[in-house]
Amino acid sequence: MTLRGILSILIALVMQAGSLQGALTATANITWTIGSIDAISISGNPGAFNITTAVAGSAPTSATDATTTYAVTTNNTARKITGMLGSALPSGVTLSVSLAAPAGATSAGTVNLTTAAASLVTGIATIASSGLSITYTFAATVSAAQATSQSNSVIYTIGP
Repeated sequence: MTLRGILSILIALVMQAGSLQGALTATANITWTIGSIDAISISGNPGAFNITTAVAGSAPTSATDATTTYAVTTNNTARKITGMLGSALPSGVTLSVSLAAPAGATSAGTVNLTTAAASLVTGIATIASSGLSITYTFAATVSAAQATSQSNSVIYTIGP
């Protein structure tokens, strides 16, 4: 076989290898959506609040619970967490809450809850954070009616 014949065979093999390689690839176009995300979760319920003592001459001793935490995720800016009671508390009874703020946000400190939404944490922006502490304080005046096993709910919301 001549050099010219060998070169022709090599060129043909190289061209065939190129066309085979093209047959082994394909392209897929993908589409996606990333929507607005505002999520909050609570680790659980606080323990029961029992007010059964007072120092003589003072209001009944309040009950505090700091065993629960919350997690928050948002891909938005200028978000806040609000809190409110599911229903009104009896006269002479208050429930306040304090939420630790995630990085870059600001806690409002201890806030007395009512059936109207109150700002608890402000300035939340693009964050995913968990294990943030919640402190509840339940208090009653001497004029609060005695009660057994009453309950209420605290509603937390994250949004603009």
